[in-house]
Amino acid sequence: MNAIITGATKGIGKAVLMALAREGWNVAATSRNQKDLDDLQTDFRKEFPDQDCLIDCVDFSLKLETKKYGDRITQRWSQIDLLVNNAGIFLPGAVHSEPEGVLEKTIDLNLYGPYHLTRSILPTMLENKKGHIINMCSIASLMSYANGGAYTISKFALLGFTKALREEMKPYGIKVTSIMPGATWSASWEGATFPADRLMPPEDVAEAVVSCTRMGSSSVVEEIVIRPQLGDL
Repeated sequence: MNAIITGATKGIGKAVLMALAREGWNVAATSRNQKDLDDLQTDFRKEFPDQDCLIDCVDFSLKLETKKYGDRITQRWSQIDLLVNNAGIFLPGAVHSEPEGVLEKTIDLNLYGPYHLTRSILPTMLENKKGHIINMCSIASLMSYANGGAYTISKFALLGFTKALREEMKPYGIKVTSIMPGATWSASWEGATFPADRLMPPEDVAEAVVSCTRMGSSSVVEEIVIRPQLGDL
């Protein structure tokens, strides 16, 4: 089984990649940092020598670069079983005061990236009459945050894209899932002084992803909401 995970070298993305690898999946990892990708591949080969870990440095905020990656990976793999659109960005700020261009930069990566990559991968899934697309949305897809204007807008839109895709793919045997995590330890929270158990470990979100992939062909998990036990921050 072959899975693509974007933003796969840190946080939720890396946890998802390793959880899938432990289930026997081959993985294709992307990041915008080549060194992080090289380190990930080295560690992966030590732990899973009989599985593929393809790496590509990709900026999914760029449409042409995203589409070129889609073409490249579908040439390497004739069957893609899972696409996890995880790469994203959070730039704090309020709608009325955030710097010019923050919305465009956020939308480019958080929405247009998954949109264009999914469109590049779907022909292969449609040809094989199976596949699974998981979009890593957010609690911010359901509720707004005072200091997360552009991010909230982008994640609401990503959930809308996921819902539309779910309806479209029903007749084709392709599953579509949105996962909406609350605060999760990742690079976005570096330097935070909260107790370790105040935020969720990324491994818990990864477990949700793996659980979705274990369903039979007649069932699909449409949406998952995961929050810290003590609630949102």
